[in-house]
Amino acid sequence: MSKALTHAKIVPRRSNDRGHADHGWLNSYHTFSFADYYDPRFQNFGSLRVLNEDRVAGGTGFPTHPHRDAEIFSYILSGELTHRDSMIKKGAEGVEGDDFFRMKRGDVQFTTGGRGIAHSEQNESKKEVHFLQIWALPWARGLTPRYHTKTFNEEAKRSAFLPILSPLKGGRSATAEQEKAAEAVLPDTIPVHADLVMAAGIIPVDKRFKWTVGGNAVTKTTDRKVYIHVPMTKGGSSKIRLDGRENAVLSEGDGAFVSGVNAGDVLSFESVGEAEAEVVVLDSD
Repeated sequence: MSKALTHAKIVPRRSNDRGHADHGWLNSYHTFSFADYYDPRFQNFGSLRVLNEDRVAGGTGFPTHPHRDAEIFSYILSGELTHRDSMIKKGAEGVEGDDFFRMKRGDVQFTTGGRGIAHSEQNESKKEVHFLQIWALPWARGLTPRYHTKTFNEEAKRSAFLPILSPLKGGRSATAEQEKAAEAVLPDTIPVHADLVMAAGIIPVDKRFKWTVGGNAVTKTTDRKVYIHVPMTKGGSSKIRLDGRENAVLSEGDGAFVSGVNAGDVLSFESVGEAEAEVVVLDSD
């Protein structure tokens, strides 16, 4: 068992304390200030700016809208979400890669808003879609808009935390060639223009996972800010304990701010509920 990180500060963010808006077609919980929800205490955490847990009813969705200067990604938990954007002609969408447009569980869709882009996200099925919408603050403004979509293996997430996003190779000084190549520091991950690593795991009951702060991929190695989120996927039956602390037991919908940690520190997660626990890690500068 990992040693407790006595120097780490862990502050839970309880599900019921999040901002909440139910518009009928959209039921959304906001970890950070977003739209009509504002709390000066929750503006961002490192480069993490938005974490919304959304449920969108069948036959509805977000109409075409613009984005700029944000790294935006959707992590699909259940159902299907159809993405269309201003860079791909309607009818020319693909089934995978940068022009992928219909997403399901296990898929992550990523957008560099950069100097400006427009897209829509619609639930074209009859069933509800449940997903996390996450925004990060990029290390530069006016970047070239870009999309990536990738499918991440469900069973791999049951073995250990599976990296999903990591910084673009070249970092803040990336060349035009590196931007075009769009390779991330960690193999088989989506590149993000931020000193951030995202990972996801599905921890079986009574099992423990470990997360090494920084994910062996970041530039800033001291005073990392790690946000943990437990999505509402098992009807309230999932629960995890962070770092062996009884005051850091998280139920579904809960999150936790972990600060004062450094790259290489090992944070432990124990599944202590009645069902396996899906956990998302956002490790930021």
